[in-house]
Amino acid sequence: MVVSWAYVYEHPDTDPVVDRVVIDRSGQRTLLVPVPEASMAADVARALVEEGVELIELCGGLPLPLAAAVTSAVGDGVPVGHVTFAVDSVRGAAAYSERFGTGQADRPS
Repeated sequence: MVVSWAYVYEHPDTDPVVDRVVIDRSGQRTLLVPVPEASMAADVARALVEEGVELIELCGGLPLPLAAAVTSAVGDGVPVGHVTFAVDSVRGAAAYSERFGTGQADRPS
């Protein structure tokens, strides 16, 4: 039996199907799946579950309300994790967000 999980992250101008990376080794299938806009994460996660993904992990750059929307979209059968930043890295995460325009102010609520 293959265990399948996906890591979803935001990357502009990507296609979640075409631009994904799949690593399939030793009974584990890992999908690295970009979304061009954070607002697409819930729909992409739902499609991943339909493909057989059993766990969704979300990049910490995605806002908490979006993580809740993804959790709701995939239902109770698939756990959803959300990467968080350690307190000592918050300044670095904020600088990254500012540099790449992925700050909370740019996100739909």
